[in-house]
Amino acid sequence: MNAAIAFDPALSPLVLILAGAVALLLCVYAALARSPAWALRALGFGALFLALANPSLVREVRQGLTDIAFVVVDESESQSIGERTAQAAEAEAAALAAIEALNARDPENPVEPRVVRVRNEGGPVADPGTRLLSALTAAAAEVPQDRIAGALLVTDGQAHDAELLESFPGPVNALLTGARGEFDRRLHVSAAPAFGIVGEDVTFRFRVEDFGPEARLAALPAARVSITVDGAPAGETAVAAGREASLTIPITHGGANIVELALEVAEGEATERNNRAAFTVNGVRDRLRVLLVSGEPHSGERTWRNLLKADPSVDLVHFTILRPPTKQDGTPVFELSLIAFPTRELFLEKVDEFDLIIFDRYRRRGVLPSPYIANIARYVRDGGAVLIAAGPWFAGVESLYRTPLAEILPVAPTGGLIEAPYLPTVTEPGARHPVTAGLDLFNGGAPGAPAWGRWMRQIEMERLSGEVVMAGADERPLLVLDRVGEGRVAVLGSDHAWLWSRGYEGGGPQAELLRRLAHWLMKEPELEEEALSAVAEGARLTVTRRSVKENPERLEIVAPSGARSVVPFEAAGPGLWRAVFEAEEQGLHLLSDGALSSIAAIGPPAPVEFERAVASAEPLAALLTATRGGAHWLEDGPPDIRRVGEGRAASGRGWAGLARREAYAVEDVRLTPLAPGWLMLLLSAGLMVAAWRVEGR
Repeated sequence: MNAAIAFDPALSPLVLILAGAVALLLCVYAALARSPAWALRALGFGALFLALANPSLVREVRQGLTDIAFVVVDESESQSIGERTAQAAEAEAAALAAIEALNARDPENPVEPRVVRVRNEGGPVADPGTRLLSALTAAAAEVPQDRIAGALLVTDGQAHDAELLESFPGPVNALLTGARGEFDRRLHVSAAPAFGIVGEDVTFRFRVEDFGPEARLAALPAARVSITVDGAPAGETAVAAGREASLTIPITHGGANIVELALEVAEGEATERNNRAAFTVNGVRDRLRVLLVSGEPHSGERTWRNLLKADPSVDLVHFTILRPPTKQDGTPVFELSLIAFPTRELFLEKVDEFDLIIFDRYRRRGVLPSPYIANIARYVRDGGAVLIAAGPWFAGVESLYRTPLAEILPVAPTGGLIEAPYLPTVTEPGARHPVTAGLDLFNGGAPGAPAWGRWMRQIEMERLSGEVVMAGADERPLLVLDRVGEGRVAVLGSDHAWLWSRGYEGGGPQAELLRRLAHWLMKEPELEEEALSAVAEGARLTVTRRSVKENPERLEIVAPSGARSVVPFEAAGPGLWRAVFEAEEQGLHLLSDGALSSIAAIGPPAPVEFERAVASAEPLAALLTATRGGAHWLEDGPPDIRRVGEGRAASGRGWAGLARREAYAVEDVRLTPLAPGWLMLLLSAGLMVAAWRVEGR
């Protein structure tokens, strides 16, 4: 029960004040005039004003409310470092047990604990960091402010919203996981190009950042960073911490060039999660240089020229040998043109500048000496590409097979020539190869049953190596692809592909076939027959494996924390397999099927959680000071929990305080008038009459 006096004046306070002032002046005047009844008049006025003020005795029936203490437990990814998770669990249990003990000792003023858990919102994709104080603010908004006894933050101190909360209704104490004197190194890529020209170098910048006590950091050795490109070592360097360093790497192929940096782990480092960084440089070719050598004018020559000239990124050098095969006049070969053709320059000095050399219906007639052709074979082994669109002379003594080029050819002509209609077909390996996969669906065809026209001529060839991706008459090899050294070779055993472009018997995908063939030879990434690629959509990682060989069975995924997962591949088409994985962690994931490997980033490659991984109370210092709380290292043991008066210091050596708020709820209110109006008016009138009588005597 609680009692108090309340007033409910019948007139406005201003009127009462003015009337009281007038009454006071009258009483003072009467006293100065030595009136014998001035005191009675003053009492009369007092009774009148008391009646107008209408005082009442207010008695409240109150019910005490429990104070509320928030125990905010940080369960973000940085809490997985070292023993922090175990420390947090132990501190939470100790805090709840201490509050329960407080309630047992003082049941009249109980404390209600409320546990708030903070996790990385949005799963592994979003990267907001630890929203510790946002969670505390949201929980506090659900209760009356006068019931909040304080908050205990079980955290490593890495709050990425510290600026959100500058004060709190109760004292805030931080129970810090981790250990004093922790140190950590972080690798950060500050600038990296998104694109690079194939064959040229690109430069990127990075730095190594150290966190921890200065004395500990001063004793660390120089930071060593190793670089790999597409999984192959590309160098190693030593850098000074805190200084930005630059490195240059070559772009060796088109498409994604995956660059990964790894920082050597220092002994005692807090975590390795921020010791790696990766980025992708998309290799683009400035210009694709193609050399087209036509042995003679023929109906399909224009097809090759139109295909290559239609691509604005292709620089085409084309020359045709115009001497009719039946002409026998003894004119030297070098006198057959108005100007000397630079064969030596093209085939000896600058052959390595071409991305692809095409021999279209070419035969030996002394234009290219054997040393020139031998240099082309060397060019292929060193990474070049040659396509032979064979004409009928490929089967005879004037064949390119009778030159040093035979060393790199995947076929050998048998000497036979088939001149009869036949239907080109995609072989079983061809259905899996990106050059010919899906071609038989052209013009409404079906797998194994194409709807294209026939060709009329084929050179009989025997496969020596490589893959037969298309077959012709009697299932003989028609299109054979092979890798030689660092380069690639393709042999098309017919010069009748142009029939498809003319619409003969419905035509066929001649342009698409030749485009794919040329781009495969020039090592375009989308046509690689052995490839492992990954696409991240949110937390879902879809990994595609392309292969013309054995079926891949499973995909192994190594998460940033080192956790390993195995996901089975499922067939997605000829030569294609897919695996789908739901990631639970942010950062770089390593992918491998045993033969190929790759990396994929879920969310940011370097999460905010691990930018500064050492435990520290510094981000929370302003809030702890403002609320008279403090920081307590759990490595010293959980602090004792005490009750303190509101506004008093709530932190000391080995203890943390919760404020007594003494909040209550009013269950009943009783009003008792202290000066009933009728009684006060009657008393006032009696006093005035008495004053009149005294003065009348």
